[in-house]
Amino acid sequence: MRESEPAEGDGPGGPLGVPRLPAPAHATALSDAETTDVPRVASGMAEMDRVLGGGLVDGAVTLLGGDPGIGKSTLLLQTLDAVSRTSGPVVYISAEESTRQVRLRADRLGIRGEQVLVVTDPDLPAGLSRAAEAEAVLVGVDSIQAVRCPEVDAAPGSIQQIRECTSLIVGFAKTRGVPAIITGHVTKDGGLAGPKSLEHIVDTVLYFEGTTDHAYRIVRAVKNRFGSTDEVGIFEMRDAGLVEVPNPSALCLSDRPEPVAGCAVVAGMQGSRPLLVEVQSLVSEPQFGSARRVSSGIDGNRLALILAALERRVGVAVATRDVFVSASGGMRLAEPAADLAIALSVASASAGRAGRATWCMIGEVSLTGEIRAVAHLRQRVGEAARMGFAYVLVPTQNLESFGLSGIAGIRIVPVDSLSDAVERFLARPTET
Repeated sequence: MRESEPAEGDGPGGPLGVPRLPAPAHATALSDAETTDVPRVASGMAEMDRVLGGGLVDGAVTLLGGDPGIGKSTLLLQTLDAVSRTSGPVVYISAEESTRQVRLRADRLGIRGEQVLVVTDPDLPAGLSRAAEAEAVLVGVDSIQAVRCPEVDAAPGSIQQIRECTSLIVGFAKTRGVPAIITGHVTKDGGLAGPKSLEHIVDTVLYFEGTTDHAYRIVRAVKNRFGSTDEVGIFEMRDAGLVEVPNPSALCLSDRPEPVAGCAVVAGMQGSRPLLVEVQSLVSEPQFGSARRVSSGIDGNRLALILAALERRVGVAVATRDVFVSASGGMRLAEPAADLAIALSVASASAGRAGRATWCMIGEVSLTGEIRAVAHLRQRVGEAARMGFAYVLVPTQNLESFGLSGIAGIRIVPVDSLSDAVERFLARPTET
């Protein structure tokens, strides 16, 4: 028996089963899209604005994560207070503390908070309604794991609650053009607690790093739709709250003792900011049979490549020895320009001889033992000169782009091979 063709309009689709589509959405040619600058709200803290890319963007949602006790709530409250004093009322939705507790912390920080409206109800829709009624210019939520939506039948902190609450905050921020900052807990592995979609939904993800044993804190962006993720903000935790550190190079070099074997300084870049960081290395005989490679603030795979180049191209015996390498000040040295300082610090530690204390290093090390050119050389050398270094090792390939004028107060020492750099750095002051 011959099958009958479906009649027009039968079934869920249109004729012959073709799905019906709604009216087409409005589309704009990319070339006709507006290119006006994105308006930003200054956070009142230059280091915070640096990481955000110039300030808080209207309608943007920022997620601030960090370990317990690191200072997330302190940073949020100080930011809210600074914005309230320059831009208008703000709302602080604190589901983890009572109003009295927030006031006690504000008194310790010297915050009057005349335009900081505190909502301690964990009911997030009610808190956002209060923000809408007050025409707040900024909303802070502390924390996303503590607030809840009554319509969701789940406990605060559950995946369903976090996803729904985050979507609610994003919708509020986008429709009203009000920026929002959310604090978030982290797991024991260092990741943000909750579904991964939490980081996808928001516009900016910041990590507040440091340890409770040290006073210095670093704000680092891992996602930023409105700025670079290379910038860092550096703060010092004091009794009166977080204080910005305007000269991080001095911070990283402040505890430098007399010249010690295993130390070398790199003129690195953190986004658009030149930053001097000391690299410290220790080379010792293995204690557990096989050689270990331990690094802090330096990529382990990159360290392995540098050690291989030292062993093969310079003859520094590290293959059967333990090697420990650390970047001072809690910094991360992810750029190749730090290779030369890492290599020289390891060579100094292996030889048991201190390098020249007034020398700074810039350069990428290749597996062939060559020193490759790097970007932003003038800014790096200028920072080294400002911090009082007398010499700077730079790749020979960079000299043409650097120019002949140089920078007053510092001598440029070009090197084209790793062996040449090691020889110069470890040479006695009387040697040429």
